[in-house]
Formats: sequence, structure tokens, C-alpha cells
Amino acid sequence: MLADRITEKLDHGWWIVSHGHKLWLPAGGLPYGTAADWGLAGVFARQIGEWQGEPVWLVCQSQPGEMGSVRQLIDQEPGLFQLAGRGVQLAEFYRSHQYCGYCGHEMHPSKTEWAMLCNHCRERYYPQIAPCIIVAIRRDDTILLAQHTRHRNGVYTVLAGFVEVGETLEQAVAREVMEESSIRVKNLRYVSSQPWPFPQSLMMAFTAEYAGGEIAIDRKELLDAGWYRYDQLPLLPAVGTVARRLIEDTVARCRAGCE
Repeated sequence: MLADRITEKLDHGWWIVSHGHKLWLPAGGLPYGTAADWGLAGVFARQIGEWQGEPVWLVCQSQPGEMGSVRQLIDQEPGLFQLAGRGVQLAEFYRSHQYCGYCGHEMHPSKTEWAMLCNHCRERYYPQIAPCIIVAIRRDDTILLAQHTRHRNGVYTVLAGFVEVGETLEQAVAREVMEESSIRVKNLRYVSSQPWPFPQSLMMAFTAEYAGGEIAIDRKELLDAGWYRYDQLPLLPAVGTVARRLIEDTVARCRAGCE
């Protein structure tokens, strides 16, 4: 059963303290230990999972100083990063759904699932997830990499975008690639998925092969794009991201094809 409760001094585990898409990261990491260790005794908390046999607690509040982004945990164990992302998204969901969008009455969290309930009109709300595609495109011994306008850190990555209403994942890949780079793709293959709490996406990763076209980028989305040989790559996304995995998998196939 899911339920908020007041923490006690000896409650132990990992603490996700979140507010406004931010995360409390004292000393640069998630707090671990007792509620008393971190001054969290006597606050409302909800257990949202377990990590290494220890409970993971969500506390929906801001803390003085050291509130950062869940991105700072991206090089941690994937399971812990995923739980931190869940916590940040749930904290924002609870904050933004305090009142019913249909009748305006106050709502409360469900005790059995991730949902907010309205006692007045019986409406039930769930956290919304935005499906996104991300694709690595191979052309012989090169891979298409781009620098996005939202990433001003010099990183080059693969193409990605949101799935539109009434669209399949395969159609979304073809459309996004064409819109952003004017490239056509073929032989689409699903690879994996990754929860991506920026702010509330689910990344679905694919590989594809070049089918035709010349690069002509959408300047609203991309600063630059080009074909990069597998052993002459620019600055890449962080390890632990699905984008980095796609690039590394494509590099491995390029190497195998050249041997």
C-alpha cells in the first residue's frame, strides 16, 4: 500500500527530496542514512521503491541550498538514477495536481497506485509520460551526429524527437529525421528504452541505415550536423545515456564492417 506518513528519526534508506523539478543533493549525491542524519525526521514521506535492499523515500519539499538537477546523477547506477527520476517526476505530479481539473475540488494521493483522486467527482489522474524516439543512423563507416540548439556544451549526439498524436514510433523516426536533417532512413531496428525525467519523457531507441538525401538542417533545432567516421568522433553524450549507448553500438558495427 502506498501512503504518506510522518518519518521517524530511525527511518533509514535513500532520500529523494524534490521540489520544482529540482533535487536535494548535499555533497553532490543523494542523501543516504537515517531521517535524523539529514534533518528529515517529522516530515511527510512516501516509499517509492528500493535500492540495494534499502527503501527509497520521496519527500516533496525544498531544502535550503544545494538543490540541483537529476542530471547530476546520470553517471550513477542506472537503477538509482531511474528511482531519482521517478521521485522528481512524482513530486512535480503531486504539486501540479492538487486540485481537480474538472470540478476544481482538492485532490489526494491514491493509497494503491501512482495517481491523484478527486473525492467530489471521482476523477482519477495519472502521471503523464511523453513518448520520444531517438535514433542512430549509419552510413557505411560513419554515423550521423548533430549539435542541438538546446545543448550549448559542444556535445554532438543522435537525433531525437517527440512522438505526435496518431503516429507510430516508426513514423515518428522517419518524420523527425527528415524534419531535422532532410535524410531518409531504412531498416529501422528497436534497441531499448530509457525513462528520461527531463521533464517526463520515455526515450525509445532505434538504429537505422541511411536511405538517401543530403544533410540540410533545421536551424530551429540544430546548430550543426554531419557524418562522422566511427574512429573520428566529436564530443559525445555522457556515459549512461541511451544516446551514448546507441553511438557505441553503431561504432561497434562500423568496426566490425571494416575488419
